[in-house]
Amino acid sequence: MYLAKKYQFRFYYVYPITVLNVASLQCDLAAMNLSTWLDDLQPLIDSRIADESHGQLRNWRNILNNLPTSQEGQQHQTEVRDLLIQLVPWRKGPFDLNGVHVDSEWRSDMKWNRLKDKISPLDNRQVLDVGCGNGYYILRMLEAGANYVIGIDPTILFVIQFEAIRKLTGIQSAHVLPLKLEELPPLSNAFDTVFSMGVLYHRRNPKSHLSELLGALQPGGELVLETLVLPGKEDRVFKPSGRYARMRNVWHLPTVSALQKWLVETGFVDAHVIDITVTTTDEQRTTNWMPYESLAEALNPKDPKLTLEGLPAPTRAIILCQRP
Repeated sequence: MYLAKKYQFRFYYVYPITVLNVASLQCDLAAMNLSTWLDDLQPLIDSRIADESHGQLRNWRNILNNLPTSQEGQQHQTEVRDLLIQLVPWRKGPFDLNGVHVDSEWRSDMKWNRLKDKISPLDNRQVLDVGCGNGYYILRMLEAGANYVIGIDPTILFVIQFEAIRKLTGIQSAHVLPLKLEELPPLSNAFDTVFSMGVLYHRRNPKSHLSELLGALQPGGELVLETLVLPGKEDRVFKPSGRYARMRNVWHLPTVSALQKWLVETGFVDAHVIDITVTTTDEQRTTNWMPYESLAEALNPKDPKLTLEGLPAPTRAIILCQRP
């Protein structure tokens, strides 16, 4: 859950003509020595958040504008809940926002607890979160001391959710951009820590993605990589011919050994596993805030150790490695 006490909040209005706080973004990019980014990205960002880019964007923009801009306790609790529930599905969380508990599909706090004490400290670091969703982990990174966090995710709804969270909490020095990693300008080794969680198996060319992540890191910087893996100690990669756990776009399931080999071949060093966990329905499930089918519907009802397709149930590994 978001721990609001750490911040001295400053609140601002999100005007009807925009979604992102461009002035704040420009200021933070300059502080990160990435001042030229916005010039390169502005046309693409503008096209992504234009009303004609998505049939719901005008409605989502109105929701942002109607959210209260100050924490006034229970006075606005019902209003906030009625507005936020319109932004379903909430995939990552949970959040406590103005007294409203957002019970997301994923108990993302469980994953964070598995990694937070094992990664390099985030104090004073510049962080990139690839495939960040609605920014749940960005808030945890700020709580852990990160100076600046840039998140990227092409799903517009998640960008809107993050801006709603930002408006309700007043968080600073963090942004979610509606972009893919390959759409960013040259990264120039700008980040001390890069997170890529739940992304790699969606990429047709995993080594290309790993190479892009390597290019984002400063020498000595750390990659936090979380992805689906295949059980077993051998060096093997399984490529689903159809769906995996009902997902259409899972292109490969490597064993941990194969994944570590990819990282070494890409140029990373000291690739080591800090966690391997089978995903359960305690961690990923249907809720009022994500009222659609979830993990339970993807597992074999007679044997939950298997997916509906007869493959091993989702198992996720977290690997840390460095840019030399």
